[in-house]
Amino acid sequence: MKTGFLFVLLFVLLLTIGSSGASCAENKRPNIIIIYLDDMGYGDLTITGATGYQTPNIDRLAAEGIFFTHYLAPQAVSSASRAGLLTGCYPNRIGFSGALDHASKSGINPEEETIAEMLKKEGYATAIFGKWHLGCQPQFLPLKHGFDEFFGIPYSHDMWPYHPVTKNYYPPLPLIENDSIINTEPDISQFTKQFTHKTLEFISRNKGNPFFIYLAHPLPHVPLAASDAFRGKSEQGLYGDVMMEIDWSVGEIIGTLEKLNLDRNTLVIFTSDNGPWLNYGNHAGSSGGFREGKGTTFEGGQRVPCIMWWKGTIPEGSVCNRLASGIDILPTMAEITGSSLPARRIDGVSLLPLMKGDQDANPRQSFYYYYRQNNLEAVTDGLWKLVFPHHGRSYEGFLPGNDGQPGGADENRWIEGGLYDLRRDPGERYNVSDLYPEVVARLEEMADAARDDLGDNLQNAPGKNRRLPGKID
Repeated sequence: MKTGFLFVLLFVLLLTIGSSGASCAENKRPNIIIIYLDDMGYGDLTITGATGYQTPNIDRLAAEGIFFTHYLAPQAVSSASRAGLLTGCYPNRIGFSGALDHASKSGINPEEETIAEMLKKEGYATAIFGKWHLGCQPQFLPLKHGFDEFFGIPYSHDMWPYHPVTKNYYPPLPLIENDSIINTEPDISQFTKQFTHKTLEFISRNKGNPFFIYLAHPLPHVPLAASDAFRGKSEQGLYGDVMMEIDWSVGEIIGTLEKLNLDRNTLVIFTSDNGPWLNYGNHAGSSGGFREGKGTTFEGGQRVPCIMWWKGTIPEGSVCNRLASGIDILPTMAEITGSSLPARRIDGVSLLPLMKGDQDANPRQSFYYYYRQNNLEAVTDGLWKLVFPHHGRSYEGFLPGNDGQPGGADENRWIEGGLYDLRRDPGERYNVSDLYPEVVARLEEMADAARDDLGDNLQNAPGKNRRLPGKID
C-alpha cells in the first residue's frame, strides 16, 4: 500500500516537473531576427506578383506567419529608415533625413536607445551583419549602440569609386569587423552569402541564450551582384538572381532554426528599408503598382512587404490590413520580451495584438510622411491619405536606365498634392479632395498636431519635440 502510494506520488511529481519545464520553455524570451533588405519593392516577392523568379522560402514565412499589407517604412531612404527602425522614432524626430555618406560628420545620437541596447539590458546577445548606414565615424558604429558584433559595411555599397554618376568621389568601400576595417573593395557578389553564414554561425553559438540579429542585406540596392551559384539563374536578369539568393538566405536561416529546435522560440521579421530605386530600370525592383518609388512619400516609396514568422504564436497564413510601420518594431519587441521602453519619447506602437490575430486591434491610427528638410509631405489614417503640396523627387515622365546605369528623375518637382482614397485608389491617381472636404479637414487636424510636435519647414515651425543627431567633436 505504502509502495503504491509512493509510486503515485512520484508519478504526479514527475508530471508536475514536466509541466513546469514545458511552461518555462514557453515563457523563455524569444530570439529575434530582423532581415532588412535594401530597396526591395512591394512587388518583388512571388506572393506580391514577382515574375521571372520564385521566392519560395520568403513565401513560406508568409504562409506560416503574418503578412502586413499596409506596412510603411519609416522614411523612403536608407539612413533615415534604419534610424526609425532601430529607435522606434520618426526619423525626423531624431534629426535624420536622407542618406549619410563617407563624409558625414553626424550619426545616431548616443542618447537614443536602439533595439540592440534595449535587448542587451535583458541579457540578449546582439549582432548586426550587413549594412549599418547610421554614421561611419567611430562613435556612431554599431558596437557603440548595443551590438556585440558587427560584420559589414558602414554605408551603401554604391558609395565606392565606381559609382556610375560620381566616379572617384567615394573612397574604396570598407568592410568592417567590429570596429576595425579588415578589407577595402570587398567582393559584392559574396555579400549575401557572407552575411548569411555569419548569421548562421551566430545562431549556433548562441543557441543556449536569447539573441537578437539584425541581418541588413545591402542588396538588392545597386550595384547588383550575385554569387556564381545564382548568377544567370532567373528569367528576370541580375535583379531576379539577387532576389533568388536572398530567398536562399532566408531558407538557410529557417532551416538552421529548425535543426537547432529554435523555430518555435524565434521571431523572424522580413521587410525592406524603402521602395525600389525606379530610375535604375532592369536593376530596380517593382513598386507593385503603387505610385513612384524610393525617395518619394507616395506609397511606392514607403509601402513595402513586411512578414513576421513565429511558429506557435502567430496564427499561420494571417493577413493584416491594419496600418503599421517600421517605427513600431521596437515597442513590439519591448512588449514581447518584457523590456522597458527607452526613456526618451518614441513614436512607435506595439503590433503584438495584430500578430496574435486580434481582429479588433488597431494600434496605429495615423502615420506622418516626412522627407527632406523636415517637410511634412503627407498624412494617412490607413484608409485616406492627404498629400500636401511640396517639392520632391519624381520618376514620372522619364525613361529608366539599364544594366546598372541610372535613368532620369526630377529631384525637385512641384507636387500638387491632394486627397487619395487608399482603399479604392492605392495608386494615388485620383485627387478626391473636392468630394470629401470633411476628410480633408480631419486629416489637416492630424497634420497640425504633427507640425506642432515635429515641425514642418514649409510652415517655418521647428517642432517642440525634435532631437538632434550625434555630431563629431
